[in-house]
Amino acid sequence: MILTDKQILTEIKNRTIIISPFNRKNLGSNSYDVHLGKYLGIYKNKILDAKLHNKVKHFQIPKEGFILEPHILYLGVTTEYTETHKRVPFLEGKSSIGRLGIDIHATAGKGDIGFCNYWTLEISVKHPVKVYAGMPIGQLIYFEVNGEVEISYNKKKSAKYNHRSKLPKESMMWKNFK
Repeated sequence: MILTDKQILTEIKNRTIIISPFNRKNLGSNSYDVHLGKYLGIYKNKILDAKLHNKVKHFQIPKEGFILEPHILYLGVTTEYTETHKRVPFLEGKSSIGRLGIDIHATAGKGDIGFCNYWTLEISVKHPVKVYAGMPIGQLIYFEVNGEVEISYNKKKSAKYNHRSKLPKESMMWKNFK
């Protein structure tokens, strides 16, 4: 079951969901709107190798916006830092973003219980579109779980995305080959 606005507010009060910065106006009936952070990243190499650490060039979105181009994978990041300790968070694009032809995640829309970080966005577009830092980009929804978690994500030694950063994080798939 998906948490409602009242349930999300209760979880925030109990600190089992943390959203920073939190703004009540971004709370929908059953979701919370998140915003595009000021940094984007693109891979330095044209060909990516799953066994290698593919480096990313980060840059700041100018105040006048930045035009995203098709056939390029952009890594973005949310303005909001989140923690989810008893629920499963899902990140989905806002319908207004989808109607502009922007996809905000290729496959990684689900977070884990214990995810404590900014969300990295895997952004691609169907045609050129200008984006701006701070614009609404997605919405978090929270699912109830059945049972207790043995080890939450933020306590797993094998977790690859625990390092807190306001920069979008590149793929850590290469760590699976070590």
